[in-house]
Parts: sequence; structure tokens; C-alpha cells
Amino acid sequence: MSFANPYVLWLLPLAILPLLLERTHSRSYSWVDMLPGDPLSDILAIFLKLLAVIALLFIVLGLASPQTPEQHIEKTGMGAQIALVLDRSASMDDPFSGAGQGGRVGETKSAAASRLLTDFIKERDNDLIGLITFSNSAMHVLPLTDNREAVLAAVRATAGTALFQTNIGSGLSSGAGLFEKMPNSGSRAIILVSDGAGRVSADVQQKVRDWLDRLDVGLYWIVLKQPGGLSIFDESYVPPEDQPLPPVIELYEYFKTLKTSFNAYEADDPGSLEKAIDDINQKEKKPISYLEKIPGKNYSRHCFIIAALMIALLLGVKYLEVRTWHSA
Repeated sequence: MSFANPYVLWLLPLAILPLLLERTHSRSYSWVDMLPGDPLSDILAIFLKLLAVIALLFIVLGLASPQTPEQHIEKTGMGAQIALVLDRSASMDDPFSGAGQGGRVGETKSAAASRLLTDFIKERDNDLIGLITFSNSAMHVLPLTDNREAVLAAVRATAGTALFQTNIGSGLSSGAGLFEKMPNSGSRAIILVSDGAGRVSADVQQKVRDWLDRLDVGLYWIVLKQPGGLSIFDESYVPPEDQPLPPVIELYEYFKTLKTSFNAYEADDPGSLEKAIDDINQKEKKPISYLEKIPGKNYSRHCFIIAALMIALLLGVKYLEVRTWHSA
């Protein structure tokens, strides 16, 4: 048993005040020494003081908020630990070229990604899901958590106004960092959603490669293809002479060198994006072990109910006493 407000327990000595204070009477007598003893009245007086003590005691305990500790039960289910790494660069606010086909007319890429990822999350009850967004730099939104309401709210918020640049290296390294202090449950993956790619330095590439390998994290990359843009799957593409590979092709070639599993998808409309997310949904349904949190039970309400009963008994006795004096 623990207390949410333990400092309130310093008030517990106040509960003995009814035992120290003498009861005042509404009538006075000049001399009562010749009256016979009344053991029943003495016992009743002690009983009433005990009621007052119990009432004060449970009021203080209720204010201290007693509660049992949180429990963790290990369970086995179908799911994964998933880090969502979402591009929030300005180009994500552009509409899909095929928004009317399998999507909504005028729907932006960020809104479509938010909508479909929301459906993806709702179908997965046993996952631990975290969220990283990136533009100029990475933003840590949520750690890996089983709180579905928090994850859904965070994903819906990504449909808002975006920034300018695409620092994909910062997003990836931050996404991998979500698994750093989390025990491996059996299946881990990063889902990277972007509509392009910036240059990733050699140092960041090595850092991401080492982290994914050490933490045993797979990678899914969904490329939201620009209208008329390059396809990462076009093996016949040859860059102009003396020119480096375009960033999106260069990043794809780097991802293929990872030691852990890697899958890439291209989506040029909401329908193809939905198919990519559905494929990931099927591939990441593996047996995992996870801890289900059972919150502790709070007993403040029970304490206040007991205190209220004691006070009600005291008031009842006081009412009988007043009626007795009025009828005398």
C-alpha cells in the first residue's frame, strides 16, 4: 500500500483530539456526587469519542489517497514494437496526384498518411507504438507505449501545417533511439513515411546501421512519390555524367546495405499507400511477449465513506440527545 499524498499523514495525530477534549454539556448541576454511577453512559461516551477518532482518522487517510501498487502481467499476443517516423516537410502538404482514386479529392499526403495510419493503429491491439516526426530536425513525440488514445491523437496531429526541410537522418536515428531502453519483445520495426529524401552523412549512416543491427530493428520505407518523380525501383536509371545519385535513389541504395530486414514501397495515391500499410500490417503480426499494466486501486473513496458513516452515527446520537432534552 502506498499513498499519493503521503505528507497529509502528518495530520494523523489530530485524530486523538476527541480523546483529549472533554464533552461540554448544555445544562449545569450544582452537585452530582450523590448520584449513583452510570457505567452505561460512561461506555457510551467512550464509544462516541471512538467514533469521532475513526472519522478523523479516515478523513486524513482519504486525503492521503491510499492505493495499491501498479502491477505488470506478462502476456503473449500478435504484434510488434513499432516506431513511426513521419516526414513533416512542407511538401507533405501537397495533394496526391491521384487523390480522387481510392482517396479523397484534394487530400494532402500528410492527411492521407495520418488517416491510414490511424486505421492501422486501431487494428493492432498488442503493439507498443512510438512516434517521431522530422523536418529541419527530429521531434520526439511519443515513446513506445500501449496507450492507444495518446498514439492516435499524436498521429492525427501530424496532418497539420508542416515545415520546410527533410532531415531524414535525424528522424531515423531518433526512431532507432526509441528502442534503446526497451526490452525486445520479439518483433521490432521502424515505419518511415516520407515523400523524398535529403542527403544523409556517412557518420549518420553508420550510426543508424549500428543501432538497427544492435537493437534488431527492421525498416519499412514508404515513399510518397512526387508526380513525375523518380522511382526507386527503376534499375535502368543512370545519373547524368559526373553527377551524384539523386537523394531518394542514394538513400534507397544505402537502406539495401542494412544488415536487418528492409522493405520499400512507393505510393503515388491514397490507394497505393493503403496497400503498403496493409502489407506491413500482415508482415508484422508475429508472436510477441508484452507486459500489460494493471493500475493500482485507489481507496480514498472507501475511506471517505467510512468517515461519513461515523459522522452520520454521531449526528444521529446528537439528534436523539436534543430530542431527549426537549421532551424532558
